[in-house]
Amino acid sequence: MPSLLVVIFVTELVVQLINTIGAAAINNLLWQLYLSVPTPLSNEFAVQKRKQKEYLAVRHELNATSSQDQFAKWAKLRRQHDKLLDELEKKKTALDASRTKFDRYLTTTRLVSTRGLQWFLPMWYSREPMFWLPFGWFPYYVEWFASFPRAPMGSVSIVVWQWACTGMLTLIIETVMAVWALVATSKHGQTQKEKVKQPVPAAAGGESSKKDS
Repeated sequence: MPSLLVVIFVTELVVQLINTIGAAAINNLLWQLYLSVPTPLSNEFAVQKRKQKEYLAVRHELNATSSQDQFAKWAKLRRQHDKLLDELEKKKTALDASRTKFDRYLTTTRLVSTRGLQWFLPMWYSREPMFWLPFGWFPYYVEWFASFPRAPMGSVSIVVWQWACTGMLTLIIETVMAVWALVATSKHGQTQKEKVKQPVPAAAGGESSKKDS
């Protein structure tokens, strides 16, 4: 079993990454990865795409056909158009339900594996020392705070370790994001300057001759 130190750190890291990237973006990425795997659901999406292309082709041809001059052809295309549209709507309803179920499963799994652990581990291991402080290095109030709420005096409790991991990871991620934004802004500014700088056009022949005269 991995150390509680590592479990708490990894849990807090995953939570911070989810908060930074966004749960919806992660769900979309996992959904696209899931559809890239050959499964019955991915096959249904492939069929839907083919049906959609066929529907757009029929719709384009229907719009280009006159209902007065080519009524027979127009009526046939209209029937195909309505049939394909009905199939697409039914398929879309079923696939939307699959996506909703997928998102619900991901949300439940994410909450249990992150928020659930954030609450369960500190409660269950509240008396367990994560590691011990060097004896005599810190005053009493520091040792008391480090062992909060119920770890042995002189040790670092799981709650304090969790707080430390959260604060450190938040600071690191915010620093990385700030540096990233600064670099992106700098590159954008250089690009704008290069666009503004244009070579000076050469003087026309007539103007040059006038200056010489």
